[in-house]
Amino acid sequence: MAADFPQTREIPLDPKASALLFIDVQNFSVRRDGGEFKDLPDAEISGQYAYYFDRLRSLAIPNMQRLQKAFREAGIEVLYTTIENLTKDGRDRSLDYKITGFNVPKGSWDGKVIDELAPGDDEIVLPKSSSSVFVSTHIDYLLRNLGVRQVVMAGLLTDQCVESAVRDACDLGYLVTLVPDACGTYSQERHDNSLRTIKGYCRQVSTDELIREISGK
Repeated sequence: MAADFPQTREIPLDPKASALLFIDVQNFSVRRDGGEFKDLPDAEISGQYAYYFDRLRSLAIPNMQRLQKAFREAGIEVLYTTIENLTKDGRDRSLDYKITGFNVPKGSWDGKVIDELAPGDDEIVLPKSSSSVFVSTHIDYLLRNLGVRQVVMAGLLTDQCVESAVRDACDLGYLVTLVPDACGTYSQERHDNSLRTIKGYCRQVSTDELIREISGK
């Protein structure tokens, strides 16, 4: 009997069954004065985190903007998730976030998607309080209601919240496409290690390749 499921992850997107998800591209984790970095000395920003901020500025965010534009033009759903509590005091946060010290109050500036990637009026934004958006939001329910079977992911950090989402989406039965040059973490080594680790859970396609795929050009 012929198999009734895909035999490979290397399947082009079906626009009617696809969605683009941006992960944690928010003031808290992108801005120098965001909650994750505001208390750090300048020497640490220009040293330990120099690679990260340079990658965001010169590669990851410009590619995210290109993806956002192309997916909107193709009529493909665009969603966002950000680290943000459902409460002001953060009592609903995961134990991991409490230990780590991640506390983004409900409705705060830190919890907003950056202006360069501002969501449209009718685009979905999901606040999350754990590494994986599939753990602390109802995104699985939403994607299924939207008829989505293929999820494209981009965002931060490659080896943390992005990787967690890739694994969970795969286990829940989605075909996942990761866009490596629209992701970032604190070093090239960490980024590359993560891509190797999750290669078996997703196909990995560059921004240029993916835009050509959905535009048919």
